[in-house]
Amino acid sequence: MLCRALLVTLFGFVFLGDATLAAAQADSPKEKVILDQDALGPATSNLESLLMIIQSPQVDVLGITVISGDGWRDENVAHTLRMLEIIGRTDIPVVPGAVNPLVNSREATRRWEKLYGKLVYKGCWTDAWPANGANGERRIVHAPDVVPPLKEGDPTTKPSPEVAANFLVRQVREFPGQVTVYAAGPMTDIALACELDPEFPKLVKELVIMGGSIEPIPTSSPFSLEFRYTPRLEFNFRFDPEAAHIVMHQPWKKFVQIPIDPTTTTQLTQEMLDQIGTAKTPVAQYIAKYGEVGYPLWDELAAAVWLDPSIVTKSEAMFEDVDTSFTAGYGNTLTWDAAHAPGLGEQKVSVVLGVDVAKLDKMFVSLMQAPTPPAPPPAPGK
Repeated sequence: MLCRALLVTLFGFVFLGDATLAAAQADSPKEKVILDQDALGPATSNLESLLMIIQSPQVDVLGITVISGDGWRDENVAHTLRMLEIIGRTDIPVVPGAVNPLVNSREATRRWEKLYGKLVYKGCWTDAWPANGANGERRIVHAPDVVPPLKEGDPTTKPSPEVAANFLVRQVREFPGQVTVYAAGPMTDIALACELDPEFPKLVKELVIMGGSIEPIPTSSPFSLEFRYTPRLEFNFRFDPEAAHIVMHQPWKKFVQIPIDPTTTTQLTQEMLDQIGTAKTPVAQYIAKYGEVGYPLWDELAAAVWLDPSIVTKSEAMFEDVDTSFTAGYGNTLTWDAAHAPGLGEQKVSVVLGVDVAKLDKMFVSLMQAPTPPAPPPAPGK
């Protein structure tokens, strides 16, 4: 089991000798995964979640597909490439995905705001970042095809020439029933893959998404207070509601959702960064330098749930959809139990509502301190 191997490797529950443990790990098949992310950086919840999975010794990352969301796609691609250079894993392909949502747009969002009020967060559609905000010095407003100079240094490697939706379909067809898709940004790439190949959802081993909002409990954090007023509105679903709607109606074998609910009580602290910084590996120094204190562990939590499901303390099966009407509820998460679902193709989703936060923090620190697994040897004939 993936989670058992991780617990033994990372958290010191070692009952085997080093040689026996190494042999057991070598014999264990690695879990194949494709990471789909709006990978704004450096660090941030986006890239930190990718690092958690890359850092796991029992995972084979087939590729990272990158979309717009928190930032524009091309800038997100550059941050991802540079991160992989820093940690020595340029073998992992970075595949550009969607620049824009299927239907929604910056202009449509501005029109919606005139009718129904201002959104708290708009990602790459933000009109002006506050000069003294947590991200004010790092983020600048720019056009979709502009990549500003990166504070972590510009990458020298190039992205894959393939299109993300094609890459997703190709990999899943090459390894049917073996590939987990981890999607922690807007669902655009996943929806496009579904529309491109109707067999795609059936061939995926498991879909894990970070998105949606059920009944979050607001805390004093400025990143959770918005849910006091709009409890069902979450950025990933709101950025591309039509894509989320498509994804919610596919015949996935296993579908796990981490909504905003369990993240409101999580936070990256200076103590965690200081602890990570005691390790001198490239990953640890990257996080210690660029990690942003005070932010919830949004996407990191989704990565942790997949790596070790025992972290979950509460979950519930629901049938879901996303409001795609251009009304005040546009982008809202819609949920039902089996007895009350409309029966229009909604799929049953395992929704994570609670986690062991102390265990999450420990896992994150341990993975960020660990040596980065080397690139796997090339497959025979490749």
